[in-house]
Amino acid sequence: MEILPGRPLPVGVTLTSDGANVSLVSASAESVTLCLLGADGAEERLPLPERDFGVWHGFVPGMGPGQRYGFRVDGPYDPAKGHRFDPAKLLVDPTARALHGALDYGPEIYGHAPSGGGPSGLDSAGHVPVSVVVDESFDWGDDVSPGRRRADSVLYEVHVKGFTQQHPDVPPELRGTYAGLAHPAAVQHLVGLGVTAVELLPVHHSVTEPSVHERGLVNYWGYNTLGFFAPHEGYSAAARAGQLGGQVAEFKSMVKALHAAGLEVVLDVVYNHTAEGGPDGPTLSFRGIDNRNYYRLVPGDLAAYYDTTGCGNSLNTGSVLVLRLIMDSLRYWVEQMHVDGFRFDLAATLGRERGAFDLTSSFFDIITQDPVLSTVTLIAEPWDVGQRDSYDAGRFPAMWSEWNGGFRDDVRDFWRGTAGLLPRYATRITGSADLYAGALRRPTASVNFVTSHDGFTLHDLVSYDAKHNEANGERNRDGTDDNLSWNHGVEGPTTDPDVLASRAQAQRTLLAALLTSFGVPMLLGGDEVGRTQRGNNNAYCKDDEISWFDWANVDHELLDFTKRLLRIRREHPVLRRRRFLTGAEAHEVGWYQPSGTAMTDASWHDGAARAVAVHLDGQDDPDLAADGTPLLDDDLLVCVNAWWEPLEFTIPELDVGATWTMLVDTADPAAGETADPPRPGAPLTSGSRVGVAGRSIVVLRGRR
Repeated sequence: MEILPGRPLPVGVTLTSDGANVSLVSASAESVTLCLLGADGAEERLPLPERDFGVWHGFVPGMGPGQRYGFRVDGPYDPAKGHRFDPAKLLVDPTARALHGALDYGPEIYGHAPSGGGPSGLDSAGHVPVSVVVDESFDWGDDVSPGRRRADSVLYEVHVKGFTQQHPDVPPELRGTYAGLAHPAAVQHLVGLGVTAVELLPVHHSVTEPSVHERGLVNYWGYNTLGFFAPHEGYSAAARAGQLGGQVAEFKSMVKALHAAGLEVVLDVVYNHTAEGGPDGPTLSFRGIDNRNYYRLVPGDLAAYYDTTGCGNSLNTGSVLVLRLIMDSLRYWVEQMHVDGFRFDLAATLGRERGAFDLTSSFFDIITQDPVLSTVTLIAEPWDVGQRDSYDAGRFPAMWSEWNGGFRDDVRDFWRGTAGLLPRYATRITGSADLYAGALRRPTASVNFVTSHDGFTLHDLVSYDAKHNEANGERNRDGTDDNLSWNHGVEGPTTDPDVLASRAQAQRTLLAALLTSFGVPMLLGGDEVGRTQRGNNNAYCKDDEISWFDWANVDHELLDFTKRLLRIRREHPVLRRRRFLTGAEAHEVGWYQPSGTAMTDASWHDGAARAVAVHLDGQDDPDLAADGTPLLDDDLLVCVNAWWEPLEFTIPELDVGATWTMLVDTADPAAGETADPPRPGAPLTSGSRVGVAGRSIVVLRGRR
């Protein structure tokens, strides 16, 4: 087949009416060959004829949708200088819109000879996924992002497959897929629950690490990316049915359906490392294209990888090549796939240019000025595993939100009874001003969570004192030992009614603490139905019942209670403050002892203090709704009792003339005016006493 010179930009495969322009960036390569693959594996090799400023390119007449392809890149194999070229390896296009095929874990996928000293020379064709040209046209109709204010958001972290893999109302052929997540039964659960956005665990095409494969397991979570533009093929019903590249349109259809239901789509993205691992890992794409530019190498030892991810490599965000790849990928997912934002895994690594975390790094500068990316939700996981600056909570740019690990730890620790935590607990539930108030940020910078995919589920947090990860095949050495959990007297499953009742109350209390806090709450998908992982706090490799939702054993009482809490948050803007309450605004939150008297310095510094009443003044919030009207609200009084014994709280003299009724009581799921049927109890006034059970929260509403 004839190949013409073509154009260097845009990078990747660009379709025209009569063929495709193909380009690949490699500053150090000596030649680049495009390999067109037939359905039978036959390979036609076409050397790219031109190179401009490190971009190899050509135009292929007749090349179109459905074409399988890859690249072979030749150059020096000299690890000491950072080069690991091997033309025997069929390489994935870093910008491919779809990938097809599984990874065969034989010696062919490795670029180094088993004995060392040179390239392996073994052809990897037939053993690695291949790139696929996709027709990206799609009828979006009138699709628009729900465009919620961040203060009004409730994130729901969920795995595409695990959510519907066992859902009885989703057709079997759609379970565990993008189409399954878009099915009315799945959407109905999300909308009925009251969340506003799904935060999807990685959907970029990923593969399993060889070490995990050797144990007979898979990388279920997907934090091992191979294709930054490609939806994972394994989550596609269309791909299962034999539609090559069908995952792209299916993903778009899912986004369109979720938007139509008022739900935003946030992607958990992994731009800190790739699936190629360390120097002994496979050569699948980036390593064979331009290892020295794609990866951060150790100064003075370019054969070694500078690893701040724990996964063997770190992408080199100090390289223009990598920055362009990441930004092009992010814009693609926003502009072409219509997603509403991103949560960046191990985001501290992205801010490293010369080893240390740097707020002024090129990565942050480019996103800040980008007219597309600066308008979407940006959430950082503000840590990595570097030897310095590995924990960077509160240090990200003003437009970013962050997973607040301090909220998780302090709230867990406070409710399991650790002394001296009341001041820290108070800081966390009012937006973590210690982290964010001095950095031109709002309480919405804090993504509050008690549980996430990484760690215990809520059910397991109150059911296990220690991790039980034996099924992972790592002798229970993986996963954190610092769980801040409490099993309530019995480790794991039990039929003891008192233990079960105590655990149920603890779950409700933790949810109430989360959903009455300032910031952006995030629920771990399945916590609302009592999902358990049987004590596994690192189920990254468990693509089975340990990780999947068990729809046959839903905890309906917990589900109904979670819906009530989300309804309270939705109906009361006083819980969704957009400003830190300091200075003149500090009176909008009042802190009271159970006796009804104001908290003093002495009471705050009392190490035994475990109870406080929080008054939220709904009349003094100057925040405005979208139509410009003031967001006035009822007052709320949140009575917090982390003692193991019940306490009587006296409603303080607030001089607001309010009549108080109970909204919710975490010790009694049937109590409160949001219950079905409503059971608010007798109206109360200042000076009235309210009983609050041990380790519980009561929320009162005050109408003036």
